[in-house]
Amino acid sequence: MFFEIKELYVGYGSGAVLKGISLYVSQGEIVTIIGSNGAGKTTTLRTISGLKRPAMGEILYQGKELTGIPPQDVVRMGIRQVPQGRDLFPFMSVLQNLRLGSYLQYDRTKTAKSLERIFLTFPVLKARRRQLAGTLSGGEQQMLAIARALMGDPDLLLLDEPSIGLAPIVVREIAHVAVEINKMGTSILLVEQNARLALKLSRRAYVLETGNFVLEGKCEDLLGDERVKRAYLGQD
Repeated sequence: MFFEIKELYVGYGSGAVLKGISLYVSQGEIVTIIGSNGAGKTTTLRTISGLKRPAMGEILYQGKELTGIPPQDVVRMGIRQVPQGRDLFPFMSVLQNLRLGSYLQYDRTKTAKSLERIFLTFPVLKARRRQLAGTLSGGEQQMLAIARALMGDPDLLLLDEPSIGLAPIVVREIAHVAVEINKMGTSILLVEQNARLALKLSRRAYVLETGNFVLEGKCEDLLGDERVKRAYLGQD
């Protein structure tokens, strides 16, 4: 199995946030987790990234145990997270932010190739490479956050709410970028409140409610599920 979580329990203080969830991502897939605020979506990604230590359970990546290892080692193994809110360095240039994404890459030739590929995928970032990150539009900042993660050439990309705060036309552009990244061979685990967008982008999905997966399956099936329609999709 490419990536798998088994019976993961995570808490803050005395409260349980994740209550024994299990999921998997096959190589080359886009898999999404949908759910309301506070369901535990971001906690799931933070735990995978090593930013939160689980109480119980396993995280397995290409047959290796990830549970509880430091975040920098998770990055070295080929997993990168694009955090909710982007977390850019606003007073550094676009180019400087991108170079920070390759801080664990000591091969300058590989770094140069990654940067070249980024500028082909995100031509707007090439045009703005000397501009301060904090002066970019919201959509451009989201592209920069994704591009920074891709500088490390990850096999698995964790995307946390990439559409939040963006205009619909920009959301469609970000969605297109995610699909193109996946076509180039990067698997994606997507956390997204925009359930309709997420289900249309992904192959499979998990529905997370108060720390438990209450539904899972192929996205086309969940799009037609009455429970998903009522809770997350609303009316067309």
